[in-house]
Amino acid sequence: MGLPAGPLLLVGGGKMGEALLAGWRAAGMAGSDVFVVEPDAARRAALVARHDVRAEATAGAFAGTRPRTIVIAVKPQVLEAAMAPYRALGGRDTLVLSIAAGKTLATLEALFGADRPIVRAMPNTPAAVGRGISVLCANAVTPPARRGEAEALLAAVGETAWIEDEALLHAVTALSGGGPAYVFLLIECLAAAGTRLGLPEDLALRLARTTVIGSGELARLSPEPPATLRQNVTSPGGTTQAALAVLLAADGLQPLVDRALAAAAQRSRELA
Repeated sequence: MGLPAGPLLLVGGGKMGEALLAGWRAAGMAGSDVFVVEPDAARRAALVARHDVRAEATAGAFAGTRPRTIVIAVKPQVLEAAMAPYRALGGRDTLVLSIAAGKTLATLEALFGADRPIVRAMPNTPAAVGRGISVLCANAVTPPARRGEAEALLAAVGETAWIEDEALLHAVTALSGGGPAYVFLLIECLAAAGTRLGLPEDLALRLARTTVIGSGELARLSPEPPATLRQNVTSPGGTTQAALAVLLAADGLQPLVDRALAAAAQRSRELA
């Protein structure tokens, strides 16, 4: 499905908001169909220069606009305080698509009205290079066509998936929402460990970065599950097996990841 017709109002031009905007423009959405609210003057100027859209500091500048879609890309901590001006901008048929982590459909319905089509989504930062993944969940009144429009907006920056049980978005937030940070930390840890083994710092970082990038691409392209790919690298009695004996121990990597994702999911519930 192609991108929905405009006009589209993007609330928040930060990193994720701009990643979405870049994806829409690359997919063919006209700059004249996109309006952005971004309070920071430097960010506004950059968005206008890079994406040829209209950007203003407040919603009031778009008082005459009747957006078909409002995309909310603000931090969850400020969502409720910031949304008051936006309900008046759209009508009952205006699709509200929120990527604010932890903010529930019920919260969004309280802000915009339960008769509005509302979709929550959790994208992740690889959206900036077109390799993100977004999980979506819609309220009961969102018809299939509007679900398709929401999906198309997020498909412009990567893969998409739907869930019907909204509570699962806490786990999604913990796994894929924060997942890029965990992968970047793995690169840091591999490079630091390599440096401690005597490698020059720049070479250790290059090896770590390229190994993670290449392994991710292999996992993407291979029909084999990750466990099989891991076993393919592991010779019995070899060096990799020695390392995996540590990582697969009872107090190894899996329990640590379990605790980390549980903490992130709990924080998502608190934000809700």
